[in-house]
Amino acid sequence: MRTIAKREKKDKRISSERTSRVAHSMAWGEVDARVALIQALIPLGLKAVAEVLEDEVTALAGARYQRPGRRPGYARWSAQQGWVCLGGQKLPVRVPRVRDRWANREVPLQTYRRLQEPQGMDEGLLRRVLVGLSCGRYGECAESVPEAFGLSRSSVSRRFIQASARKLKSLMERDLSTLDVVALFLDGKSLTEDAIVVAVGVTLEGKKVILGFVQTATENERVLKEFLQSLVERGLRTEAGLLCVMDGSKGLRAAVRAVWGDRIAIQRCQWHKRENVVGYLPKARQPEVRRQLQAAYRQPTYEAAKARLGQIRSSLYRENPSAAASLDEGLEETLTLHRLGMARSLGQSFTTTNVLESINAQLGRLIRNVTRWHNGIQKHRWIASALLEIEPRLRKVKGYRALPQLQAALQREGMASMKNTAQEAA
Repeated sequence: MRTIAKREKKDKRISSERTSRVAHSMAWGEVDARVALIQALIPLGLKAVAEVLEDEVTALAGARYQRPGRRPGYARWSAQQGWVCLGGQKLPVRVPRVRDRWANREVPLQTYRRLQEPQGMDEGLLRRVLVGLSCGRYGECAESVPEAFGLSRSSVSRRFIQASARKLKSLMERDLSTLDVVALFLDGKSLTEDAIVVAVGVTLEGKKVILGFVQTATENERVLKEFLQSLVERGLRTEAGLLCVMDGSKGLRAAVRAVWGDRIAIQRCQWHKRENVVGYLPKARQPEVRRQLQAAYRQPTYEAAKARLGQIRSSLYRENPSAAASLDEGLEETLTLHRLGMARSLGQSFTTTNVLESINAQLGRLIRNVTRWHNGIQKHRWIASALLEIEPRLRKVKGYRALPQLQAALQREGMASMKNTAQEAA
């Protein structure tokens, strides 16, 4: 009994100290600090809310049953049911009221208005939905406060739509003129009956930035050309040189050339090229040819890689001319980084589209819970929200310290290309 009494006495003392701290904060008029404190301490939140509201009512209408200390014409006016946001949830509270009898109107409580502000509630809800929580089950994951009445499915849907619409607008209208982009990755991802082509830029510091995406039935030149032109209109600069890394899509390549011509260098994905070539061969031969192609592309210089690929091509032509023709198609563009002299330092990051493959894999995990797409706007909102959720976690590309040398090599090649074009025109 003595132990229980001591424990109760200690609990009362702790509660008294906490109440005293809240009262001290209120005395200095720190409304923002009080609100943040209350929203962080859910177990004591409801009691603190009542105390804060009562203090504001006392400041306006005086103490209960006393006339001195109140503003002229102000009086207490019963109470009503209301709610506040605590810890990302709505909690029911009883709200005291104040009335201005001279003006015949109710006086709004500023503290109550501030406590109703979600303070990041939509953003938190957006993250919960993206990581796999279906809208209909949000209430099950609410924090365990007995008085909480949570959010309905329709309320969650509305909040998610609002938050994801803001994400879509932020992504698709992002100003690109401030970015010093040295490399551009382009690749598509299948999404039900459509394809989503995502553009990721790599800055001179090695940072990966989501530039945008476009929804298209196929990777056709017209749609992709308009998409790339929109990147230019938003400020994407190429005068300092740009390396475009992509797979073997003819429509994508044609769109790149239509927008930028020969001003940028194209690096075809070596992984896609290798798999296209071995696809013409019997399964028993595929591992050996795959190893040979990998060894050829790992050569540090352009001359060594080209010679090794020439030997493989001669062997393939005798065995399967179709495989040899597949290797010939776009072969020079698979060696762009070698030609620039950057294969040794940047080959691991810029000779394949693995940068985008990783992003597409994360994107697939975030949107896999959507079993039915109602319209294109829904797709765009989800994709934009997921991409912006992924972006902060992206690491710098490997070998990023060599990116200034890559930019210098691109500038030299661009100047040589312009000189050759001028000579041909003359």
